[in-house]
This record gives sequence, structure tokens and C-alpha cells, in this order.
Amino acid sequence: MVNPLRSPSTLPYGLPPFGELADEHYAEAVREGLAQHLAEIEAIAADPAPADFENTAAAVERSGQLLARAVPAFMTLVSSHATEGIRALETELMPELSAHEDAIHLHRGLYERFAAIGTTGLDAESARLVDEWLAAFRRSGIDLDDAGQTRLREINGELARLGTEYGQRVARAVNDAAVLVTDEAQLAGMPDDDRAAAAEAARAAGHASGWLLTFIQPTGQPLLSVLEDRRLRRRIFEASIARGSEPGETDVRELVVAMAALRAEKAALLGFADFAELAVEDQTAPSIAAVRDMLARLVPAAVRNARAEAERLAAEAGHALEPWDWAFFSARVRRADYAVDESALRPYFELDRVLRDGVFFAAGRLYGLRFEERTDLAGYHPDVRVWEVFDADGSGLGLFLGDYFARPTKRGGAWMNSLLEQSRLLGHRPVVVNNLNVPKPPAGEPALLTLDELRTVFHEFGHAMHGLLSDVQYPRFSGTNVPRDFVEYPSQVNEMWMLWPEVVANYARHHATGEPLPAEELERLEAARLWGEGFATTEYLGAALLDLAWHSLRADGGSGRPESPEDAEGTEGTEGPAGAAVADPIAFEAAALGEAGIAVDLIPPRYRTGYFQHIFAGGWYAAGYWSYIWSEVLDADTVEWFRESGGLTRANGDTFRAELLSRGYSRDPLESFRAFRGRDAEVDHLIARRGLA
Repeated sequence: MVNPLRSPSTLPYGLPPFGELADEHYAEAVREGLAQHLAEIEAIAADPAPADFENTAAAVERSGQLLARAVPAFMTLVSSHATEGIRALETELMPELSAHEDAIHLHRGLYERFAAIGTTGLDAESARLVDEWLAAFRRSGIDLDDAGQTRLREINGELARLGTEYGQRVARAVNDAAVLVTDEAQLAGMPDDDRAAAAEAARAAGHASGWLLTFIQPTGQPLLSVLEDRRLRRRIFEASIARGSEPGETDVRELVVAMAALRAEKAALLGFADFAELAVEDQTAPSIAAVRDMLARLVPAAVRNARAEAERLAAEAGHALEPWDWAFFSARVRRADYAVDESALRPYFELDRVLRDGVFFAAGRLYGLRFEERTDLAGYHPDVRVWEVFDADGSGLGLFLGDYFARPTKRGGAWMNSLLEQSRLLGHRPVVVNNLNVPKPPAGEPALLTLDELRTVFHEFGHAMHGLLSDVQYPRFSGTNVPRDFVEYPSQVNEMWMLWPEVVANYARHHATGEPLPAEELERLEAARLWGEGFATTEYLGAALLDLAWHSLRADGGSGRPESPEDAEGTEGTEGPAGAAVADPIAFEAAALGEAGIAVDLIPPRYRTGYFQHIFAGGWYAAGYWSYIWSEVLDADTVEWFRESGGLTRANGDTFRAELLSRGYSRDPLESFRAFRGRDAEVDHLIARRGLA
């Protein structure tokens, strides 16, 4: 049987032919792709001709096309539709993919050819490509001796294995944590459509009756804001924070300890004090000390605001507040103090209309784009929808896939990934995917979004725009292939259009009556904008500082993290419990939050150690969860620019597209920001937005 991945797809824009693919096709194509790519790399390194840009840098960018088709298709299933077969393949293939990366970045012959390329006379993007490859070789350990490289390969392979196992256990833990309710009276306060979705989830899980309350990835679960039964709220909260941290098949604690130790050893091997220092090396932030300084500046104000909110909530509740009470009484305060009832807004946020008349509408106004659904094209699951995207001149730009509903085979959270990255060198146009985890309604019923889900739709579409509007020569620089502390910036900017008057007036209509969302509701939302920022910032900073605590452990048994926020700029390690081998990850977590000044009993971190996929499942955000708020400095400043410049106009969109979205990593991201904004970003806008002045 011919493997469809062996040849470029004949579908529009190279969309993988998912309907023709079986598990064995992915395994075969990935392994064959690994072999082909390595053979191509060896040929480039062994070329007897003197190294130049074309026969080395451009040749490497052209290499590995089978692998570039197979891996994104396979990894899309790993995150979005991981059947048992796909999970088994993930366990097998991830160490092999890690070893392949090492084979390239630790290839001395290839490195020497790149080092020999003369960049004089090259265009700026080509010269940058050479420089970035050289930097990547050095960050990856090319200067280590043979014994050091051997150990580094072992570490990377073990981290790939452990990260895969962590991700799979957390995915099972999310499903296992779901709470089955058999007494409908306990569901008082739960909207009818959520109740119907919960009944549908129970049937799908094999329960003859009842309502299954499924979980999302973060600590806070949306139903905590509406369920009136305090005992059920407690049950949900405690199930949420226990994920991954109790004995059993989904316990990840030993995996975390092992990964932290391996990352500390890797950092030391590469000449860094700890993994946090290594991780910041290729970011826009100048140093880990600068990151710690920014976080330390935010902590006291965030905690102060959170405690003030807690006092107001306790007054509203009339009894001592517990963590499972916060969201419920916060919603009551919004109603009482600001006349905002978020649950009453949901009928105005119907998913299809949000996409068509909100997200796509804003992209049309800003960039001249048009979206046409292609029901003749299939994704990797029946829930996936496909749109062809047309540019302002009518030419085809790429494909956008939307996968919005939760299911047991999908990991929690929301994300964007690319199936095909734009590149003029390869003649590729982009194919990008957005994933969310909205509860799927019964057949024929509308999918109504919470305010948070609405924000996430716009946020993830900002990532999609970053990929779709890419216009670079080399695939290495395409779209979202930018530093981690810059990648969230365009997506956070796109959130501004969610409640922009012109946009919300176009999509926010009652799904049953067609009535527009009353203008006064928008005014109330704006008036209530700062309510809850104390909680939100504290919750986020707790996760960011927990991440840094795990990655400030040192191979020598010390810890690079400061003992208090006032010591944030210190770089000296501390001996003793903070830096010793971690015996109890949960106790370590509590100590780290206390030392950082962010331990608020009522507000656990947004992600705890047991389900912090961002940093332990694959490690893309390892020692970098702080990047969201670092990016938000740029975002808040950019939002002010749009407001000052007239808002939702083609002129503004074209400027943002030309100087930022289209550039990818083809030039320094902060240079792109300066070209767009005319100056460096100013932090004051972020401080004001979060009420931290």
C-alpha cells in the first residue's frame, strides 16, 4: 500500500490527506523522513565544493521535505486526536525525533560549513539565516567535547521520553477528573445548554444517566462561577488541583523531579548556572535577572489587589471564603456592583456567528481577507472545519482549520499549530490550525461561548494570523517561529477586537431572537474591566514563578531563585532545601510560592506542578511561562497605538501586517516592533491595564 505522505499532497495548499492516513503511515513516513533528511545533511556536509550560502544554508533549508510533511501531521494528531495507537507511536517516536535534532545540531562538519559561509553581499534575511544557524549550533552544544555531546544526547533523549509520558498522564488525568453528577438538584445555577452538554458527555463516556462535568486544563473550572451547590464546587475544585499529584497511573511527580534534574544538568553542561538562564538565551528578554525584576515588581501590587478582592467577596458571601467559592462570588459581585452577568451574555456569543461575523469580519476589515468554508476538504476529525483564506487581491493565501470542541482524545487548553509553513524558497503557502476545548453541544444545538472562551477564540486566531500572513523566504523564519517571549504578542493584540464596538455589534446577537447585545452591556463590561485583575494576575504570576523555581535548581544542588522578591536581581545560588534534590514536589511548590511572595491560600497558581503541560510536556515554555506577560508589554502598547490611530482600518492593519505579522523571525522581533511603533515599548500601558499602578 502506497503511503500518502511519501509524496507532496495534491490537495489544495498541500493539506495532508488525513482521510487516507492510518497510524502505520505516520510511523513509516516519520522514520523514512528521518533517514532521508539525515542522508541529505550528510551530503551537504560532505560536499567537496567550498561552503557558500547556496550549497549549505539554502540547501539545508530545502532538505527534509518528507519529514516536514510527516511530523506536523503526526504531531497534530498527538495533541488533537490522540487515539491509543497514536499515543503508542508518540512514545516510540519522540526520542527518535530528539536524537535527530541532536544529529543535526551537533554535526561538526555541518557547523564548520556554516561557519565558513561569507555573508558579505547577502541580503539581510539570508545573512540572518546563517547567523541564526550558527547561534543554534552553539546553544545546542556544538562546542562540547565528544563525552559532553554523548551525555547531552542522552539527556535530550530522556527528556523527550519523560515529557511524552508526562503529557499522556496529564491527558488521562483531565479525563479521569471529570465529575459525574447523578442528582440534578446539585446542578442548580448551571445553564441549560451546559447541562445538555454534560448529559451528552455522560452518555459518550458510557454512563446510562447523569451529567458528566468535564475539565479544562487550568486550575479554575468555568462551572465554579455558576454552580450554587457549595459541596459540588468543592468537589470540582479539589479534583482539579489534585490532578497528577496523587498515587496512581496519572501521578507525574517523579517525572517532574527527573526532568528538573536533567534540565539542570543540561544547563551546567552547556555552561549556564541553571536552566532558566539557558532558556532566556534565545529570547527577546535581555537576561533572566531582568525577567525576575519585572515579575518582582508586579507581585506586591497583584497580591494587594487580590486581597482587597477577597475582602469584598467575603462580604458578599457572608461567611469565610474558600478557594472553591471565589469564582462563584466574584460573578455575584460583578452582578451586584457592575450589573454584569456573564452567564446572561452567553446566548449572544454563538460560535459560528463569532467566527463568521466577528473573527473573520475583523480580519477582513484589517487585512482585506476573505474566508470561504471548504466542506469538500476534510481534517483529521469530523469536528474539524476548513476555510480557504483569500487575500485582498483575491489570490489564495492559505487554509485555516478550526477544531473547537473538547473530546477525550484531545489535550486540554487551546493552541495554534502549523501543518505547512509559508516559505517563498519552497513555494509553500500556510496551512494553520486553531484548537479549543469548548464543550460540544447536542446535535442541532448552538455552541454558546463564555466570555473567556470568546477571548480565547480571538486570541488563538491572532496566532493563526501570524502564520497565515507570514511572508518570508526561509521556512526557519516563518510565521510563529519567533522567540517564545514574542510569540504571544500578536495573539494578545488580536483579543482587542473581541469587544471593539464595530466588531461586537456585528457578531453579538442573541442566537434565538437575533437581538443585538445591548450597548449598555458593553459599557458595564468596560466599567467592570479591572474587577478580578488581582485574582487573574496573582494566579498567572504564581504559575510563572513556580515555573522559574523548578528551572532555577542547579546541578550542584543549589538554587538560582531568589529567597524573596526583594532579592530578584540576585544571581548567587543558595544551598539547603531550596536547591537540594526535591523529595516532595508539592512541598517544593508551596515553599517556592512562599519565597516568591505570591502564596495566597485562596488563589492557587493557574497551573500546578501536576498539570503544568506548558513546561513539562515537551517543554516549549520551560522556564518561560513568564513570556505571556513579557509579551503583554508589547501588546498593551500596541493596543494604544491602534486606538490613537483610528482603530479597525485597513491602513492600520496593513501597517501591522507589513512591519510585524509578515516578518516572522526574518529580522529581530524588537526591531520589527520599533519599525511598527516608532520606539521601544513602554510598560505603563500594561501597568494601567492590570490595575497595578
